[in-house]
Amino acid sequence: MRTIIGILLLALITYLSVGYRPATAPKEKLSEYGFFAGEIAGQQPAPGVVPYRLNTPLFSDYAEKLRFVVMPQGETVPYNATEVLAFPVGTTLIKTFYYPNDFRDPAKGRRLMETRLLVHEPLGWKALNYVWNDAQTEAFLEVAGDTKTVSYVFEDGKKRSHAYTIPNLNQCKGCHNREEKMMPIGPSARQLNGDMAYAGTPENQLLHWQKAGLLTGMPDLSDCPRAPVWNQPETGSLEARARIWLDINCAHCHNPKGPAMTSGLNLSVDETNPTALGILKAPVAAGRGSGGRDFDIVPGKPDASILLFRMVSTDPGIMMPELGRKTTYKEGVDLVRAWIKGMK
Repeated sequence: MRTIIGILLLALITYLSVGYRPATAPKEKLSEYGFFAGEIAGQQPAPGVVPYRLNTPLFSDYAEKLRFVVMPQGETVPYNATEVLAFPVGTTLIKTFYYPNDFRDPAKGRRLMETRLLVHEPLGWKALNYVWNDAQTEAFLEVAGDTKTVSYVFEDGKKRSHAYTIPNLNQCKGCHNREEKMMPIGPSARQLNGDMAYAGTPENQLLHWQKAGLLTGMPDLSDCPRAPVWNQPETGSLEARARIWLDINCAHCHNPKGPAMTSGLNLSVDETNPTALGILKAPVAAGRGSGGRDFDIVPGKPDASILLFRMVSTDPGIMMPELGRKTTYKEGVDLVRAWIKGMK
């Protein structure tokens, strides 16, 4: 009964949100896809499933993520220097959210929360969400979303506990929206231009994908853009790290083709117009979301900037991003605060 109800709800949500029905019925259990070798909680990719990481990832209430991609055999993805890679039909992007029991010591284990799939079907991308059971032995299809309490020891040695929200499938489009079409957010050339351990040996991901026959048309690696790691100063300037943080956390909505296009605010890393970036730009219609402030970004005055005010807030009617977090990302706030404070 659970399977039938879940599939019917998924079909309805998909039809209402993106205008078509799934090409294939989703599986009830994550294990049925065969993405992982051995016990699926180990998250060891099966042959043909390629792990990847982003230099600067999206913040999701301090959850860590394991990312994988599987493309149809013989298919490739063309290199693109500016946009998220255009993966072929039949591709599945896999992302597992988890919390280490102790962020200081991975050996103490972890708690898997959910595994999200983006499946590229002939009529577009489709989202599926699988929630892990308490025994950590399986993840089951969930269309209605859920909220769970998580507890862990953070990097400062202090124990934390807070709510973790698992979105319903209709909410997925709230972020993965590009001109009213569901699209991936993270895997661009600049975000993949960094090392990952393959068979225990660090290797640049773009070069690995190229050698594996997955990526075509790539120029010399020195000519590929590289996103800095937001919390590693040696990888980029303060401005570059703040801009890439805003790009991955905010620009999927705040861009000329995103759901927040009417705001006139473009937080994409390639934006060069100071006004479009928010500098001394008055909000179009912020309401109480402005906090009584006049401009999105006031150079030298982070606390007078609407952007920072909304990043700090956890009020559902004020906070940005609107989805994907219940907590304030202190470290990200500190980065953007320092960037605005240093502006002339």
